[in-house]
Amino acid sequence: MHVIRGGRVVDVDGTREADVAVADGEIIAVGPDAVAEIGGEDAVDSETDASGSVVAPGLIDAHVHVMMDGRPDVATAVSDSDYTASYRAAGNLRDALEAGVTTVRDLGSRGTLALDAGEAVAAGEIDGPRVLACGRNVIMTGGHGNWFGREADGPAEVRKAAREQLKAGADVLKCMATGGVLTEGAVTGAPELTPDELAAFTDAAAPTDTPTAAHAHGERGIKNAVEAGITSIEHGTFMDREAAEMMAERGTYWVPTASALRGIADNGVEAGIPEDAVAKAEDAADRFDDAWDRALDADVPIAMGTDAGTPFNFFGDIPRELEYMVDYGLSPEGALEAATVNAADLLGLDDVGRIEGGYRADLVVLDADPTEDVTAWREPDAVFAAGDQVA
Repeated sequence: MHVIRGGRVVDVDGTREADVAVADGEIIAVGPDAVAEIGGEDAVDSETDASGSVVAPGLIDAHVHVMMDGRPDVATAVSDSDYTASYRAAGNLRDALEAGVTTVRDLGSRGTLALDAGEAVAAGEIDGPRVLACGRNVIMTGGHGNWFGREADGPAEVRKAAREQLKAGADVLKCMATGGVLTEGAVTGAPELTPDELAAFTDAAAPTDTPTAAHAHGERGIKNAVEAGITSIEHGTFMDREAAEMMAERGTYWVPTASALRGIADNGVEAGIPEDAVAKAEDAADRFDDAWDRALDADVPIAMGTDAGTPFNFFGDIPRELEYMVDYGLSPEGALEAATVNAADLLGLDDVGRIEGGYRADLVVLDADPTEDVTAWREPDAVFAAGDQVA
């Protein structure tokens, strides 16, 4: 039995003085009497002194790409071998874990790379957060991300492509409902998959109740995806008031990925990012403020995601997303909620996001209360994944 002593526990249920007892990867007891509840001092095998510190849930990033490494031009990764991509994925996962991220959802990598990485983490073969993955994105022929996605046209073909990902073991299905920033020639907000194709996509997911995600920047593409029953809208950059109200009414999650736009717009062509991508990102960034205002006004549910791996958007910097969300109008408490219980709900996980008995011992020790200082997430003093101290 391991006990984290003397700290203040912080999660969506508030801040309280509490010890946290952990055994077999699970939280066994939380509170000032946690040691007594587990049988007294004789039951304690090891401990962590958290006096003066804060114990919070590990972060959940609902949108990453483990095959990407933050390079200025992501398309150059096409020529990398599968072996190189695998080494990169392992390094990215290690960096995320050391930053206090204990669960990630990969929304598109080559082949079965992310699915295989998740199995390797679960088997203890590599260090990393728990990985849920979609396999390959389903996209129209020549659409956004065509260099690593599964191209499909027409409802029947889209349904088959989605079923292929399920057969490979996908935890979530991801499609491209609109164009995007990082594919040359793609129009960022233009619809790509049609309403009938999106309906076929969600229809394929329904029998297994598999969550679905849609990359969608433009208003029409967002609405098409929401009407098709998509579980989460990724990016949502040009969200208008009607789209926000539709999402709120149907409980469709928004995963804003502010880090992706900031990585491109803040670095620019001078850093080696393709000119086409920079121009589209700058236009999108100008409209992103309005999307936030509309989403917050409508009370759209928000889950934290970064799009980690896109230009200058590194896995080790994932906690910065919470700061960006606060910049755009969320409270620090709201950012914590988005990165813990909301993200867990979106991913279909009922054992992470809180610090209470029966939950996985995915924990971070911080030097300040993140509901008072959102920068506290940046450099955790310790990270526990399923009860093991990994950083």
